[in-house]
Amino acid sequence: MNFRISGALGALRHDLPASLVVFLIALPLCLGVAVASGAPAELGLLTGIVGGLVVGFLPGSSLQVSGPAAGLTVLVYEAVRAYGLGTLGVIVLAAGLVQVLLGLIRVGGWFRAISSSVVLGMLAGIGVVLVIGQTYAAFDQTTPASAVAGLTGLPDLLSGAIHTPSVLIAACLGLGTIAVITAWPHTPKWVRAVPGSLVAIALATTVTAVLDLPVDRIQVQGILDTLHPVAVGDLASLTRAGVLGTAVAFALIASAESLFSAAAVDQMHRGPRTRYNQELVAQGVGNTICGLLGAIPMTAVIVRSAANVRAGATTKASRTLHGLWLLLFAAFLPAVLGIIPMAALAGVLIHAGVKLLPFRRLVTLWRVDRGEVAVFVGTSTAIVATNLLEGVIAGLLMALVKSAWNMSHVEVRRQDDAGATRIALAGNATFLRLPRLLDVLESVPHNRAVTLDLSGLRHLDEACRTALLTWATHHRSGGSEVHLQDPAAAVLGTSDRTSG
Repeated sequence: MNFRISGALGALRHDLPASLVVFLIALPLCLGVAVASGAPAELGLLTGIVGGLVVGFLPGSSLQVSGPAAGLTVLVYEAVRAYGLGTLGVIVLAAGLVQVLLGLIRVGGWFRAISSSVVLGMLAGIGVVLVIGQTYAAFDQTTPASAVAGLTGLPDLLSGAIHTPSVLIAACLGLGTIAVITAWPHTPKWVRAVPGSLVAIALATTVTAVLDLPVDRIQVQGILDTLHPVAVGDLASLTRAGVLGTAVAFALIASAESLFSAAAVDQMHRGPRTRYNQELVAQGVGNTICGLLGAIPMTAVIVRSAANVRAGATTKASRTLHGLWLLLFAAFLPAVLGIIPMAALAGVLIHAGVKLLPFRRLVTLWRVDRGEVAVFVGTSTAIVATNLLEGVIAGLLMALVKSAWNMSHVEVRRQDDAGATRIALAGNATFLRLPRLLDVLESVPHNRAVTLDLSGLRHLDEACRTALLTWATHHRSGGSEVHLQDPAAAVLGTSDRTSG
């Protein structure tokens, strides 16, 4: 018993200071993500509290931290704009139940099979959309309805700021916030004990209060006033295809981000490894509760999780305690929110959006496989041009096409003798390689006998089989002979075989 008590106290000695570090990092991000999502700032705190006190206590991962994430900001904003804040709780509730179901049927490991280029493209697309939207927020202006409209409107935004003092002041606060956060890692180590984002928010808030600057501030209502608990009648909205589709998108994207984060966090410490299916259930329980309360969704967040590990956390007590500190802040210091300038929160989110752009990973991808770079660029561009869900679907389709292209390698060897031609095929002949195959076949003169050696084929799809038979029939109609080697297995019979 004494051993257990001393062990718990020893762990708490590391976990308590780690929880304070995570709290200080999570506080501005909870507020900023909520505001950028089109929801009251208090709902971001509520999601962080649930992520700490509920998900932090559940099994799955020991050290990763859950809460509002920049990766879901774009999708949540689109959902709030399309269906209203009142329906958001229903969407998050349904997404949580889907996550629980996915965990119970043990599909957590499958999320690790998603192409990394699609994931990186998704994060990059989210980052670009987040930066564009929050640039307008940093200028105290309304964010355009789409990222494309926001991008094309940036010149007018910048030119208008020059002639409007209040807009220029807000922009300076936003830029100052970004500058402080960017420079903070280069300060002395003892100074960096306090997170740069919190320092930047505190400085911007102080300057705004002392000088009484004419900028927008967070609208404070109190957590109880912002709650939109889901009623039984609200569940009828799930019969709408758009609402249900958005819930499934929430579930899949939040699950992927959480489990990718878990894989990254596992590489940072030597403690217990993440149990992916249990972690998926834990995330689902958290989102179910957030949905019932009408809060914004959560995921496991790599920034807070990495900070938790680097701060020396050893057990899940650190992430649970960080939820307690958020709860105490929301209960006793809600008035502090009302003096925080919106432009400063936008600066925090712009910095977070830029951090989502994987510049170093992109260089590595370019050196290893430029096809993966194409999938990355295609995914991120599709997200910016359309929306998050359609962009991710486009990215997955591009990844599948690339994989099919790589797997459909076929070798075509042609040998011409006196009056006869021999063409040998080896590998996987699919419709993706059909143009090349037909080019070789159609280049054979009509007056030459042809031998098609198909014994080297491991796979021949229906399109290539039909094309070969059609060409052979056409070539024979001109009076030339066509001999098929191994036709029973490769052409006239089954289309799959294992060559000996």
